[in-house]
Amino acid sequence: MYEQFFGFRELPFELTPNPRFLFLTHRHREALTSLRHGISTAKGIVVLIGEAGTGKTTIVRTVLDEQTGGDVRCLYLNNPTLTRDEFVEFLATGLGLGDHAAESKAAMLVELERALVERRSRGQITALLIDEAQSLPYELLEEVRLLANIETQTEKLLPVVLAGQPELAGRLNEASLRQLKQRVALRCDLAPLTLQETASYIAARIRIAGGDSARVFTREAVMLIHERSGGIPRVISVICDNALVTGFALERRPVGHAVVLDVCRDFDLRPMRGVRSDAGAVLMEKVEKAADAEQAAAAGAPGHAAGAHETASEHERQPEVFAALGEPLHEPNAAASAQKKRMFSFF
Repeated sequence: MYEQFFGFRELPFELTPNPRFLFLTHRHREALTSLRHGISTAKGIVVLIGEAGTGKTTIVRTVLDEQTGGDVRCLYLNNPTLTRDEFVEFLATGLGLGDHAAESKAAMLVELERALVERRSRGQITALLIDEAQSLPYELLEEVRLLANIETQTEKLLPVVLAGQPELAGRLNEASLRQLKQRVALRCDLAPLTLQETASYIAARIRIAGGDSARVFTREAVMLIHERSGGIPRVISVICDNALVTGFALERRPVGHAVVLDVCRDFDLRPMRGVRSDAGAVLMEKVEKAADAEQAAAAGAPGHAAGAHETASEHERQPEVFAALGEPLHEPNAAASAQKKRMFSFF
């Protein structure tokens, strides 16, 4: 829709877990490495914890894509709200154990162990990856524990990856699941992005899609996107995509603070606690008030056509809105000011 207007080859902010758009912070890189290591060395159970929208599924999908055609066969379950019988049927079908293996848990376990031993003798690994693992029923968590127990005297035969939201961590702390927690060999946590990481995330996706980040969003727009998204990549993408649609409709390039603010209001995205500094809060409050005043003035100004073509820079286009951005951010020292300039040097 807006690709040609902004110079993209493809849409940069789709919500599908496309490994091509994987953005690696140090925590995401650590998580990806842990999953690779846990599967390739058959470590038993690997746990990946992250808030909704932080990139767990994209990391899991990246690992799955890497194993295609290799010596590792991964069975992926992304909807784990199954009964025990359905889980047995899923394993039997997904691992190609034969029709009779799905008839009972006992038959499945016999066929599964035989298949795992045979594959391992050929130097091959079979792994089970479960996404949205916080939704696993208790009976299936127990089944996962027992599956992870399938082993020889020297190695595990079925490494298991559990990826889930923070509720999974809480469940693992329950006394009834202590045996499962004790079998976790690797664990990693994903955190929301910092302001610098948010800016880099946006720039990276624009670059992959063929665009120039300096011509798409202003610095002030990126600051607001981070503030209202809380650094959650999925929410960042939602805001960016809708802001680009609006910018295309209004023929505004680059997209500025006022457009992003309208999108956040439409989605009822309010400032996230702890995301911005006090100085930043004062600055943004001034900008929001200026934006409201500018919009009210524009609505009442004679001869002002809504959606008029505007291609000037952000400050030229809306001097009233961004006058407050000319004020200092009251940073404690010059080093902080220099760091802030480096943070947005690629825009």
